[in-house]
Amino acid sequence: MTVKTLLLAALGVVTLGFVLVWVRHLRSGVGSRSADEAPAPPTLFQLIVGFGTNFFDTLGIGSYAPTTAIFKLRGMVPDERIPGTLSVGHTLATITQAFIFMTLVEVDGITLALMIGTAVAGAYLGAGIVSRWPRRNVQIGMGVALLAAATLFTMNNLKIFPGGGDALALSSTRLGVGMAGNFLLGSLMTIGIGLYAPCMILVSLLGMNPQAAFPIMMGSCAFLMPVASVKFLEARSYSVRPALGLVLGGIPAVLIAAFIVKSLPLTMVRWLVVVVVTYSSIMMLRSAYRERAR
Repeated sequence: MTVKTLLLAALGVVTLGFVLVWVRHLRSGVGSRSADEAPAPPTLFQLIVGFGTNFFDTLGIGSYAPTTAIFKLRGMVPDERIPGTLSVGHTLATITQAFIFMTLVEVDGITLALMIGTAVAGAYLGAGIVSRWPRRNVQIGMGVALLAAATLFTMNNLKIFPGGGDALALSSTRLGVGMAGNFLLGSLMTIGIGLYAPCMILVSLLGMNPQAAFPIMMGSCAFLMPVASVKFLEARSYSVRPALGLVLGGIPAVLIAAFIVKSLPLTMVRWLVVVVVTYSSIMMLRSAYRERAR
């Protein structure tokens, strides 16, 4: 049995555990702080958000920054609950992507396992902190995260990412650097900085084939997001209906994007995302300023 096969089996167990924990929270009504956030079917718009963000995530746009922007601009989720809603809602769609990319894209199993393990450790630490943050800390953190995302989208559009190499494995010092980098990225993901673009830069700088970013990134997210989500569930720091919209709209979107559409010209979409995400970042930081003035 290969390392990758063991990882996929472990991911199946993690997925089952996450689903059971979330179902228990939904049945007990523990998932929210107010009566209007009690478990209920998502709205059509919430389903559309789940479908659209995960569809483009599968094709390489990323889902965290666009979803955060929509939540902020539409006032769908209180600012302090956005990190938890992103984590809980996007988890199952991301796991679906992980099973696809970890199966289809070649990468060394040991490198994959170690990179995933450090990302999970970072997310566990980060989620434990972020889930207890007051509103203003979340606003500042996510405002900065959105600016970072806009910068990465711009770099991608201008094609100034490092070119990468042909390696499918890391060893020695490069493996250590990769693990440290993924630990940091895992912790930052809990405040809304998506893992795809930073991970692409990391593996490229380390001389790996940029395609290796897909199983590393998706695998890391698939393992770390359930771990982080349990922290947010325990802290009751997420909004139920938007999260359900993300998962119910997201899983079909992943399957359509991965097996039917496969690729699209996305440059104009990325430029639109840059504009929207930048504006949302300004609004988030403005909200933090107003929060301080109270």
